[in-house]
Amino acid sequence: MHDVATTKILIQKLRDDGWSGLLCDVSFCQKLEIPIPDMRSFYVDYIRSRREDETSVGHHYQYDVFTLNNRFSEQTTELLILCNSLDPRDSFKSFKLDDVCLLATKFYPSDFSDQERENLRYQLRHYQTDVVQNPDFHNLSTVAALCRKLVESKRTKDYHLIDRLIGLILTLPVSTATTERAFSAMKLVKTRLRNKMEDEYLRDCLLIYIEKEKALEFAIDTLIDDFSAKKRRRVDLK
Repeated sequence: MHDVATTKILIQKLRDDGWSGLLCDVSFCQKLEIPIPDMRSFYVDYIRSRREDETSVGHHYQYDVFTLNNRFSEQTTELLILCNSLDPRDSFKSFKLDDVCLLATKFYPSDFSDQERENLRYQLRHYQTDVVQNPDFHNLSTVAALCRKLVESKRTKDYHLIDRLIGLILTLPVSTATTERAFSAMKLVKTRLRNKMEDEYLRDCLLIYIEKEKALEFAIDTLIDDFSAKKRRRVDLK
C-alpha cells in the first residue's frame, strides 16, 4: 500500500508537470507512421453510446487512463491494510489485535454474529500469546502457510473464529478477480444493441465467455445431440 500511495503521487506529478513533455517524447509514432489523435477532439467510447458531454481525447489519456482511485479506493485500501494485520512475516510484526477485530466487524458483519465478534477478541488474546510469540510460527511467510500450520498443530479448534477469518482473507483475491472479470465481460456481451437481453440468457453468455478455456473442451456435435434429444424440433439439427 505504500507503493500504491507513492505511485499515486508520481502519477499526479506527471499530470500536473510532465504531461506536455511526455507527449513530446512519444516519438515512436512518427517512426512507425502511427497517426496521433487530436487531443482536442471528443473521445469516443465504442462500447457505450456517444453523448454530447464526451470528454476530450487529451483529458481521457491524461486523467481517465492514469488513475488508481477506482481500483484502490479508501475502502479497498483499508481492507488490505487490516488484512495485513494477520500476516505472519517477520515474526508477526504487523499483528494488531484491534485491527483484526475491526476487519471482522466492518468488512465481514454477516459472517460473524455479535457474540462471535466478542469471542474473537478473547481468542486473539490467547492467540497472541500462544501463536504470535511461539518460535515455531516465526518462519512463516504467507497467510496460507499460517493457515496450514494452524491445521497441522491442531489449533483450529481453539481458534476457530480466527481460522474462519483467515479463510475469508484467502478467498478475497479469487472472489475479487472473478467479479472484475464478470463486469468486464458484461461490457462486451451486453452492448447498447443487446440491452433487452434477459438475465438468464445473459448469465449463460457470461459463463461461456468468462470460462472460455473450459468451454473449448466441449465438442460442438455433442452439444447439438444433447440439445436435439431434449424434445422434438421443427428443423433437424443434425
